[in-house]
Amino acid sequence: MAGDGWSKLTDEDIRKIANTYHAWRGDVGANHDSPYEDIPGFCKSATLEEIRKHGHVLTPGRYVGAAEVEDDGEPFAEKMQRLVAQLREQQAEVARLDKIIWANLEDIGYGG
Repeated sequence: MAGDGWSKLTDEDIRKIANTYHAWRGDVGANHDSPYEDIPGFCKSATLEEIRKHGHVLTPGRYVGAAEVEDDGEPFAEKMQRLVAQLREQQAEVARLDKIIWANLEDIGYGG
């Protein structure tokens, strides 16, 4: 699977999924540490009414949502300005490296 855009589940991932499922089912004696609870970005026990409201579409994101992101305290406008500047620097570096690569290819007879 490596390199195809998919990640392999670790034993810990599988254990977390299984424990969440068993907690959701309320399985007695199951190997889980706590009772089931909805976790944004991971799991949600949707009601039939919620599913009806979404036209019976079962796309997980409609119910699970996204995990909460911790606020880093940097104001959005400042963060975007910093990230755009960083992107410009990275794009300039890409352009510089592209020129070097094409020059090297031309040197060995494969350019242009």
